Amino acid sequence: MRSIKSFLIIFLAALLFQSCLKDKITQTYSIFTPVYKSKSEVYANIKSNSAQQIQSPGKLFLYGNYIFLNEIDKGVHIIDNTNPSAPVVKAFIEIPGNLDIAVKGNTLYADLFTDLVVIDITNPLAARFEKFIPFVFSVRNYGNGFTGDSTRIIVNWIKKDTTLNVDSYYKNNGRYDMMILSSSGTSPIRSGVATQGIAGSMARFSIVNDFMYCVNNSQLRSFNISNPLNPNQVAINNISSWMIETIYPFKDKLFIGSNNGMFIYNITNPATPVLAGQFNHARACDPVIADGDYAYVTLHDGTQCSGFSNQLDVINISNLSVPSLTRTYSLTHPHGLSKDGNLLFVCDGRDGLKMYDASNPGNLILKKHITGLETYDAIAWNNNLWVVAKDGLYQYDYSNPPNLIQRSKISVNRK
Repeated sequence: MRSIKSFLIIFLAALLFQSCLKDKITQTYSIFTPVYKSKSEVYANIKSNSAQQIQSPGKLFLYGNYIFLNEIDKGVHIIDNTNPSAPVVKAFIEIPGNLDIAVKGNTLYADLFTDLVVIDITNPLAARFEKFIPFVFSVRNYGNGFTGDSTRIIVNWIKKDTTLNVDSYYKNNGRYDMMILSSSGTSPIRSGVATQGIAGSMARFSIVNDFMYCVNNSQLRSFNISNPLNPNQVAINNISSWMIETIYPFKDKLFIGSNNGMFIYNITNPATPVLAGQFNHARACDPVIADGDYAYVTLHDGTQCSGFSNQLDVINISNLSVPSLTRTYSLTHPHGLSKDGNLLFVCDGRDGLKMYDASNPGNLILKKHITGLETYDAIAWNNNLWVVAKDGLYQYDYSNPPNLIQRSKISVNRK
């Protein structure tokens, strides 16, 4: 009997000790609480406000003497590039949830989360909101069970690092008005005149003459913009893929990059794009550009794409219905790319900027490698190279290759 009592005492003590240990198990989490504004407030403030310092640069678009640079999830910087050696940030248009931009004439198009907004930039320094078109782009997926208030617009996030015991975490993680992420998780919050407008290779919408083409996760949407201030949707193509990421126009074709392949659409009839061919690859993030008989696709690993490849694929597209791989080049973590003549520029992420002689696409020759910057996207045109990097917007002169001469840099100022 005594041995049974002793066992019970030891057992109960073990349970109590285990309970005490459990209470001491903690982990640090980043809690993000959304800051909302009404839709009317947001639309009223889509205009040229005073210039702001660049903090998180994203995609860019060139038009005339202006650079339109996306501030990830915040809006668009308007930069006067009359003198590429001394560009000047002139104004900022606040557009919550903004990632993409395009320009036709006096009209700027931008995404505001799922919506397409139309902005009159007859005077870029006095831009004004014209209208919005709802549900053009995919709903933002934040994960962790978060659901936003659809009647309002998220304009910011308040981050608070909090240490919780494990039980408290699971109780709080059921809240859908905030996001709770592990401390290792990521934040939800990323010389010459371009008369026709030029987008980078990471763009999700593109303008070809009087038509604009937008991609979301699984669709290609076509808009007639012959009246630029009043886009008219004329077609929707469902693409047999998921996670469509980029679109790039070349002549009468659209090259669409997804996380598992490249799709080619014929726009001989611009109002009705027709699938002309596709090239499949391993699952990875995928910007694509094209030039003549070849397309260039960069693949990189990343959490959203669940991929494992970091490479540049050169694809022969002389037969559009049956694209074929010419050669694969290993890279570090490539993103955007651009080509001018026989020069190919690749943003290789943390491994910097690489310039190749691409006169023989099956045998690219590295001519210049600039390290010390983490690059994202690039546009090469008229001997001027614009490069978006983690620490700012660079401009280079490549008129005398293999030399790359830095003309200017607008530095990021992170608070």
